[in-house]
Amino acid sequence: MTVWKDIVRSEGRPELEQDYTVGKVLGKGAFGVVRLVVEKKTGHPYACKSISKAKLISKEDVDDVRREVEILNLVSPHPTVAGLKQVYEDRYAVHIVMEVCVGGELFERIVSKGTFSEADAARHFRRMVEMVAHLHSLGVMHRDIKPENFLLTDETDAADLKACDFGLSDFFKPDQRFSALIGSAYYVAPEVLRRNYGPQCDIWSLGVVLYILLSGMPPFWGDNEKEIFTSILRGQLDFQTAPWPGISPAAKDLVTKILTFDVRQRATAESILQHPWLHTHGVAPDKPMDSIVIQRLRNFAGMTRLRKAAILAAAQHLSYEEIHGLRELFKSFDRNGDGQITLDELRDGLARQARLADAEVEQILRDTDVDGNGVIDYEEFVASTMNLSMLEREEVCIKAFQQLDKDGSGTLTADEVAEAMGMAGRMSENEVKEMIARYDVNGDNQIDYSEFLKILHESDARLKRAAESLKRGVVGLHADAVPMDTEAAAAAVAAAAHAR
Repeated sequence: MTVWKDIVRSEGRPELEQDYTVGKVLGKGAFGVVRLVVEKKTGHPYACKSISKAKLISKEDVDDVRREVEILNLVSPHPTVAGLKQVYEDRYAVHIVMEVCVGGELFERIVSKGTFSEADAARHFRRMVEMVAHLHSLGVMHRDIKPENFLLTDETDAADLKACDFGLSDFFKPDQRFSALIGSAYYVAPEVLRRNYGPQCDIWSLGVVLYILLSGMPPFWGDNEKEIFTSILRGQLDFQTAPWPGISPAAKDLVTKILTFDVRQRATAESILQHPWLHTHGVAPDKPMDSIVIQRLRNFAGMTRLRKAAILAAAQHLSYEEIHGLRELFKSFDRNGDGQITLDELRDGLARQARLADAEVEQILRDTDVDGNGVIDYEEFVASTMNLSMLEREEVCIKAFQQLDKDGSGTLTADEVAEAMGMAGRMSENEVKEMIARYDVNGDNQIDYSEFLKILHESDARLKRAAESLKRGVVGLHADAVPMDTEAAAAAVAAAAHAR
């Protein structure tokens, strides 16, 4: 069984052991095992989640693994995510190499400490909300937010928190509704039990986690799933039992705003981050965060035209798994499905993530529209929003260079550079030479392969900061999600309806 039919390196790709030294077992789950691995080239430790093919019984099992990798490719790198490093496949397993977090699960930390102080709870909770905001801006909902799915980077009280499990995550489009009963019983939103939900279900789960961080107990509970679901659908919050009388009114206000039945009235990630309770504990941002999409679009806009052209060529040689998430995101912008994003569609799509002035949206479109046809096509969107660390793959760089080197000479001539930029016939010879000179190390007025790599990997201050944040991160095995009892959920929903 081949899981990755469309991956670029499916033929002759190296074995895991060629690149990594495989070490001790970090944990085991229903589908496989997680081991510590060390990259031979750098000596850097990672966690390798090996999923046994023998346990991928159905097409749905295979699709779930593929989707998890697609989503990891889309949401990495980010400070709140234990990011994807690389994926391997052999006859027996799929191996997912990720950042390793050595501080254990947040759930274990809660159990060992009983509860957190409000300041500690606020610090960890903000990271969770930032993760959800990051996912939602990319058109991904998590669907299984719970303390077990967050890992601490080290064993100290100052450890950072990273999300580690995206096995139940899925892509969503604006206004799309879902009916699959997915999640973990204590954390599931009422609309999920009613089989009609969207990404707001993640916000509800965040509220349950916050309640637990503050009190050490779940807000809705029972001796079995039916009782838990019934408690959720009743929605009665207990702020009377200890330790709640000693918890601040601001914290209770935030919990109430999140655990709101009406998804239209429920707090958003952005409003949570601006809530006074987070400000009180000094962990709220001074201004709303830009989504990763806007950050990447702005970064692309600031590149030279030649670097944009090089990245555009490279993006066309990424694997299906690496760009599928961006394909789904593109579809969410391209409302009429014609394969192009117009100014109005770009304005509407970005408005779901942040408030931008019309002038900036117009500038983003002009700077992203490499071929100058007045719209953003699919290839331009992928190039401008992709994770640039994907350009580290040598075979992608080689194929991109060969694509631009029309005559196969091993260098890019002035004519080929102008054609790559979509400016053939519109730039003077001197203008092309000036563009080449920026990257032309040997002074031959052409771009050879090593100089082309310089273009692709040109230094960018924001990318450097992102890289440094990744270096500080260090994923273990997450608790396996257990399918919820659909009959129990249906009975709880029926009982709730009868009670009303």
